[in-house]
Amino acid sequence: MPTIPILMPQLGESIAEATIIRILVEPGRTVEAGSDLFEVETNKATMAVTAPCAGKIGQIVATTQTSYAVGSTLAAFEITDADAQSLGISEEPKPVAKAPRTSSSADVVENLHFKISDNDVISTRQPTVEPVVGGLPVPAGATGASYISPRMRARMLELGLNASDLAGVPGTGAGGRVTVEDFEAFLRALEQHRMTPASPMRIAVADSMRRSWARPLATVGSPVMLDALLAHRKKADPKPGPALYVIRALALALAENTAFAGRLVGNRIVHPLAIDIGFAVEVDDGVMVPTLREVEKTPLVKLVPTYNKLVEQARARRLPNDVNRPGIATVTNFGTFGIVWATPIPLPEQNLVLGLGAGSKVPHWSDEVQQFIPVTEAELTLSFDHRVLDGGGAGRLLKRVADLLQKPELL
Repeated sequence: MPTIPILMPQLGESIAEATIIRILVEPGRTVEAGSDLFEVETNKATMAVTAPCAGKIGQIVATTQTSYAVGSTLAAFEITDADAQSLGISEEPKPVAKAPRTSSSADVVENLHFKISDNDVISTRQPTVEPVVGGLPVPAGATGASYISPRMRARMLELGLNASDLAGVPGTGAGGRVTVEDFEAFLRALEQHRMTPASPMRIAVADSMRRSWARPLATVGSPVMLDALLAHRKKADPKPGPALYVIRALALALAENTAFAGRLVGNRIVHPLAIDIGFAVEVDDGVMVPTLREVEKTPLVKLVPTYNKLVEQARARRLPNDVNRPGIATVTNFGTFGIVWATPIPLPEQNLVLGLGAGSKVPHWSDEVQQFIPVTEAELTLSFDHRVLDGGGAGRLLKRVADLLQKPELL
């Protein structure tokens, strides 16, 4: 029977690698088309590598807790001549994966070749990579590596480090510059500490926040009464979560002035084509942000089932690729952790993140009855890119969202 390689597939846009979490089959096992062979973790979700057709598992060269680049060979797979023909595989040898450089070595790994024959054995020379997500590091401040020499940059690149990792390193060079000797001393000191590998999710979040902080960010906040929202939710079927009310209110407010959700590119404000809003879901060792599409056009009641499904998929880290693409803003309900006020950071692709704090009973003056009455109130915060939005505009946007939340039946 012809033998073909099972390759690490392209699991989504901008995903260049994935870590093997579990091997779901063993050599010699016969599987059907579409059967799950490996469970892998990317910086966005947990996914499965499946069989391209029916066949028999041969040699498995992948190992768990190891990261493999897209196109890496994971296992051998025996198939029929008919399936090989339907997959467009010829009898001639051809390259099936080009091995990239590893993240910590300058060694060049030769292309992997695979020849269809009954006696072939897959090479175990795999283009493995460390699960490091690349990005644009934020320059460190005066207390750290304000200038990095080409020699030290080469050493940092070799170790997968960036400028922000050196922010707390005291420099002994001229003007407080961090020298290579300072850097090596820093590395030796690290070896005395207990260290554990960061997960791909943690690295992705760190990279995202580094790039986000390269912009001038600001936050404004204002209290919002939740009594109308809570009363509406009590009667609603199905019941929207408090964050979903805020998502819908934000979408309607942004639809009235799309410049608030625009991005500054050069000397132009790029307005969004649709009001797609993401929302934060806590998962193990990180946060996932699924996106609701065209929220301004979808009534609240129709958003509930989609929202609930995305929450379940996010917690299982099995979000479809189409909802992993970021929207124009994010809503985060940090009140679920008992937090009253916070300054969340927008994603690099966004300039807005709206936060909802924990609700509590407070006295509120009523002009109608001329006395203080108890109401449920929470803090609403808006963090924004100050290049696109000023404090006045941010305040008006925040007030408009708060006003819309007082009429939840219109959402």
